[in-house]
Order: sequence, then C-alpha cells, then structure tokens
Amino acid sequence: MKKHKPRFIFSAGGTGGHIFPALATADALRKLLPDAKILFIGAENRMEMDKVPQHGYPIIGLPIQGLKRSLSFSNIIVPFKIIKSLRKARRIIKDFRPDVVAGFGGYASGPVLRKATSIGIPTLIQEQNSFPGLTNRILAKKADKICVAYNNMEAFFEAYKIVLTGNPVRKEICHSTISTSEGRAFFGLDSDKLTIFAVGGSLGSRTINETICSLIPEILEKGYQLIWQTGKNYAVQACEYLYQHPTLHVVAREFFHDMPEAYAAADVIVSRAGAIAVSEIAVVGKPVIYIPSPNVTDDHQTKNAMAMVSEEAALIVKDISAREKLGEVLFGLIENEEQRKKMAINAKLQAKPEAATQIAEKLIELMEKRQNATH
Repeated sequence: MKKHKPRFIFSAGGTGGHIFPALATADALRKLLPDAKILFIGAENRMEMDKVPQHGYPIIGLPIQGLKRSLSFSNIIVPFKIIKSLRKARRIIKDFRPDVVAGFGGYASGPVLRKATSIGIPTLIQEQNSFPGLTNRILAKKADKICVAYNNMEAFFEAYKIVLTGNPVRKEICHSTISTSEGRAFFGLDSDKLTIFAVGGSLGSRTINETICSLIPEILEKGYQLIWQTGKNYAVQACEYLYQHPTLHVVAREFFHDMPEAYAAADVIVSRAGAIAVSEIAVVGKPVIYIPSPNVTDDHQTKNAMAMVSEEAALIVKDISAREKLGEVLFGLIENEEQRKKMAINAKLQAKPEAATQIAEKLIELMEKRQNATH
C-alpha cells in the first residue's frame, strides 16, 4: 500500500497576530517535509482568506463569527453559525485526512480543533500571549502539545503538554540582512535622519494614530523622519496636518508588506503589544515603546509588554495617557543613545528566532507518534 504524503491542517485567522505565526510555521514545516500537504482553515470574510493564498497555501473558510460586545442583532445568529462551522470542519477533516491539526488562534480554531480531537487526530495549540484566551484554555484540555512563548504557563495548561518555543516570526524578518540605510532608501527617506516607525497592528490603533498625527510637527521640527502604518481603519487623510503639509520625511500607509525594510530603517519603534509584534521587535533588536491595547481579553497586551519591560528591553506607556505622555517618552528615548543601545541588546536576548522550526518539529513528532501507534 502506497504511503500517503504527510498532511497537516492549520487553523488561524482574524488578525496578523494569528496568521503570520501559522504561515511561518507552515514554511518551516515544508522545509523539513518538502512533500507535506498543508491546508489552512479560517473564517469567511476575514483577512486570512486573502493573506494565506498570497503566501501560497490553500485555505477554506468557515461561516464562524464571534459575539459582538455590544447588543447586536448579529449575535442572535452566532450559535447557528457555530453549529454550521462544526459540521463543515468535520467534513473538511474527514475529506483531507490530516495527520495532525494545529491551532494558532482566531474564530475558526475552536470548531476545527474540537472536531479533530473528537475523531482522534492529534492536535497542537500555539499560544502567542502570556495570558491565554478562554478558547485556548478550553481546547488545551484535549490538545496533545501546547507551544508557548512565555514562562510560567503552568497556571493555565497542564505542565507535561507545554513546550516553550517562543512565537514564530516570519522568515523574511528573522533572516533579514537589510541594512539601516537600505531600509530608508527603500522608502525614499534620508539615510542620515533618525527614523521612527509607528505601527498599531494590522487593523490599526486609534490612540497611536491620533497621537502620532499630533506629534508630526515636532518630529519634523527636530529633524527626524517617520514611517507610519495606520491600519485599515484609519485613513491617512484623517491626519489634517499631514494632509495640509505633505512631506518626503513621512511615509504613511494603511499596511506595509515590507516589514523587514521598515524594521531595518527604524531607530525607535512605537507599537501595540500584540504577541507577534513583541516577538518580531525582539528578533530585530530595536528599542521600542509599547502602548498596549486596552480592548483585549484579560489585558494580555500589557502582560506581553511588561515581560519585556522587566528585562529592560522596552518602555511602556498606557493607552489612556498616551496622548499626553508619548511625546515626552519618545523624544526622551531618542535623545538617550546609551539607553537605546542597551534596550536593543536586551531585546535580542529575549528573541527566539527558531520558534517556527521547533513547532514544526513538534508537529512531526505528533505525526510519527500517531503513525507508530497505528502500525
């Protein structure tokens, strides 16, 4: 009987923080097992339905959606969409016949991993945050392996399942050889001017955007330049100053596909503290000011940021006080070159650039364990 090619299902979506680690791990897995077949499952009409195919992997969408925090008519249909998604997930799994199913977060991970465990397929969870969400805490009870990015996760998961790997970072960032001057040239910026990179995640951050907009006159007056990812929920035209005073020293876009160049160009970064942003910034070794989002479960972004602050690898400004304090903290950090160098070194010490490969190796272990058990 002909042995079938190794098959894996990855479920991830909703934000780049779930999608990019999954893609990084898929790339690492394909490097270890070139003949592996990898299928992604996401949520219909979410960003994974575009990002995953752009990266060269097939994806199937489930009609899943989350509950709105406010009273909304759409909440009424959520239970029906969950039931429909569970049925579709079961059908996909039975048709594709994966050796292992991996969940990286997002709405689709729940039904996919639940159905996989119900029919005896090994599962792995990759938990990006220092404080896991409710879905992963539930799924972890039946998962075979849980790959985590932070220490002391025994408070949430069974210790024997935990593997400390760090968060997978895209290979183009991990292995970037782009110099600072090359990064600035890519964006048409002055190679000699100190450069700030402000990013609020793939969806954007109102606090960061409005604060950065208000700081642009002072940034330019001090002779600095700015790379600014606004996210899709904020039009650059909303920044009245920039709209009225266009300048070559500010590059503002909704989304950058060229993150290695942006990171390389930066002297200082201002960012939300999503788990993947924290991991990427550690890998590139840049001084950073985190402004954790207050709109996340269990305030996990603050916990992510504080893990780096405690190692003197980052500074933190609370969202509620960012409009008043960010300028003072940002310009103070820029003027303190010794502190910036120390933060960059400490950030690198926290980096785990081999996370994707280590998770891929755990997936292969689960596959081989299952194969041995069936022979």
